[in-house]
Amino acid sequence: MPVIDCTAIEKIYGHRTILSDVTLTIRTGERVGLVGDNGCGKSTLGRILAGTLPVDGGTIARRRGARIEYLSQEPELPVGLTASQVVLASLDEWGAAKQRYDDITSELGETRHHDEEGMLRRVADQAHAAGEVERLGGWERLHEAETIVGHLGIEDPNRAVDTMSGGERRRVALAQILVDAPDLAILDEPTNHLDIATIEWLEEYFARSFGGALLLITHDRYVLDHITTRTLELHDGTLDNYNGGYSTYLEARAEREAHEERTERNRQNFLRRELEWLRRQPKARGTKQKARTGRAQAAIDQSGPKRPRTTDLRLHAERLGKTILSLSGLRIERDDKILVDSLDLDLAQGERIGVVGANGTGKTSLLLTLLGDLEPTQGDCTLGANTRIGYLDQDRVGLDDDATIREAVAGDQSHVEIANESLTIGSYLERFLFSHKDQHMKVGVLSGGERARVCIARLLCQKTNLILLDEPTNDLDVSTLGALESMLTEYGGSALIVSHDRWFLDRVATSILAFEGEGRVDLHRGHYSDYRERKLAEQRAENAVRSGTKAAARTESAVSGSGPSNSSQVDESGGRSRKLSFKEERELAGLIERIEAKEAVVAGLENRLADPATYAGGGGAAAELSQAFEAASDEVASLTARWEELEARKAAWE
Repeated sequence: MPVIDCTAIEKIYGHRTILSDVTLTIRTGERVGLVGDNGCGKSTLGRILAGTLPVDGGTIARRRGARIEYLSQEPELPVGLTASQVVLASLDEWGAAKQRYDDITSELGETRHHDEEGMLRRVADQAHAAGEVERLGGWERLHEAETIVGHLGIEDPNRAVDTMSGGERRRVALAQILVDAPDLAILDEPTNHLDIATIEWLEEYFARSFGGALLLITHDRYVLDHITTRTLELHDGTLDNYNGGYSTYLEARAEREAHEERTERNRQNFLRRELEWLRRQPKARGTKQKARTGRAQAAIDQSGPKRPRTTDLRLHAERLGKTILSLSGLRIERDDKILVDSLDLDLAQGERIGVVGANGTGKTSLLLTLLGDLEPTQGDCTLGANTRIGYLDQDRVGLDDDATIREAVAGDQSHVEIANESLTIGSYLERFLFSHKDQHMKVGVLSGGERARVCIARLLCQKTNLILLDEPTNDLDVSTLGALESMLTEYGGSALIVSHDRWFLDRVATSILAFEGEGRVDLHRGHYSDYRERKLAEQRAENAVRSGTKAAARTESAVSGSGPSNSSQVDESGGRSRKLSFKEERELAGLIERIEAKEAVVAGLENRLADPATYAGGGGAAAELSQAFEAASDEVASLTARWEELEARKAAWE
C-alpha cells in the first residue's frame, strides 16, 4: 500500500527548474535510497514529500492518517527543552495511557473489598487502559526509547538542546524520529557526525526494528548498499528509478550509459553517411529524397546524451625528507580523561592512515596535537624538516561567510600552482564545479556540500606533503567522493584521515589507526574491511576460548562430582554466561514493574470471574474473561521466567 504517491512534481526557484515532471511512489515498509550531485534538489524533494515545502506543479497523495517525518541536515529543535524531553515528546499519548493504568492500579490496591461494584468498574477501566498501552506500542516503549538514545551517543539526555553542537542536535532529532516510528521517515544525511559503531547499529535497527518506510538521502555508500532495496537518482530535475541497492544501481547506470554511448555512436555514423549523401545530391530531389533529407535533419537536431560534470581534484606533494611524522610514547589528555596512551607511530611516504573509533575517544584531538594546537601530556611528536601540513577541519569553521568563493579560496591571488601547472583562479574553481558566475557568490549562502568543496579547493592549492582530513566526506556527493578518492590514491605525500565512511576508507586507507577507548590506540595494516574482519576473528577466537574453558571446567566438575556448585554460571550453550547487553539491562530494570502490572490485571480478571453477575447474561462474557485470564496468567509466568533468567545471568557474570 502506498504511503505517498507523487505525479509530475515541479519546483522552480527563480529561473532555475529544480524538479521537472518527477513521479514516484513509496510503499509501506520500502527502503529507498536517493542519490545525486550536490545542489540537484535532493533535500528539496525530501522537504516536498514531508509537506514542509510547497510544489509549483503536480500532485501529491498521502495515505490518510499516514505520519511522515523529515530529518533535515540542520534540524530546528524547541529552545529550552532537554534532549530527553524532545525525544520523548512523541510518547505523550502513550505516557498518558500508561499513567492512567498506573493510577488505576494504585487505586485498586487501596480499594476495600466491600466496595465491590466500584472495584469491578475500576478493573474494567484498568483493562481498557492496558489495551491502550498495547495499542500505542506496548509496555516497552519507554525502555526502547532509552535504548535508542543510548545507542545514538546522546550522553546527557538531561542537557538542553540549545546548548548542543550541530552534530549532537542531529542525533537528538534522529532519535526523536526513530522513537516516534512514523509511517515514512525521510532522513537527509543521517550518518553525518555518527561514528562507525553507531552507523552499524543504525543499519541493524533499520533492518530489524523499524517498521515504517525509509527514504535515505545519503552519500554513505555502505548504508545504501546494506539497507536500500530501490535507488532513485536525481539529475537535471528528473528522477530515474533503479531496483536494488547501491551496487546494483551502479551496474544498471553503467549499462544505461553504455547504451546511450552506443546510441550516440550510431547517430554519429548515420550523420556522416547522410551528410556525405547530401553533398553528392543535385538540388532537385524527389519525394523519397526529401524524406531522407528530413531524417538526416532530425538526426542533426537531436542532442547527444548529456555528460555529467565531474570534479577535477589534483594535489601535488612537496618534496619529502627522510622523516615525515614520528610519534613516540605520545599521551594525550583532555578534561582529566586519557585519550591516547603511549602511542608510537612512524609515518611513511605515501602512507594513508584511516583513523576510526567512537565519538569522543580522541581522534580529532590527535590531529590537533599534530598541528600544535594541543600540547601532549607526555611523549614526543616530531615533524620532519620538510613536512608541510594541510588541514581540513570537520566543521569547516575557517570560512568567512561574507567572503566570495574566490576570496575564500585564494584571497588576492589571481593564479594558483597545481601539480606544476599554473591556473587562473577562475579556471581552478571551475574544476570544483563553480561556474564563473557562481564564484562571486557569498560563502554564507552555500549548501553544506558546496562549503565542503570550497574547503577542499582551498586545501588543494596549498603546498603540502602531509594532509590531515577530519571527516572529509561529510556533505559531499558521490561523484565528488569518487574524485577525492582518486586524488588521494594518486597523492605522492602522506595522509591521516578521520572518517566514518567505510566505503571511502576501503578505497583510500593503506592502514587503520583504531581508537579502542581508555587511551588504547592500535595500528592495523590494510583497508577498513581487513581491520573489521580481523576484529571479528579476534572476537570469535575469544568466544571460542571462553566456551572451551567453561566446557573443560564442566567436565572437571562432573568428574569430581561438584557440578551443581557452578551450574548457575553456565549458559544454555555450555559457555560462560554472557554479560547483559545495554538493551537487556534496560529490559531487566523494567520487568518487575511489568510483572506487577500484569499481576494486577490477573487479579482484576479473577475477581470478575468470581462475581456471579458475570454469568447473569449467559456464558459469552465469562468465556471471554476466562480466555483473557489465561492469557494474562501465561504472560505473568513468561515475564517472571525472563526476569529469573536475566537475574541469574547478571549474578553469574558478577
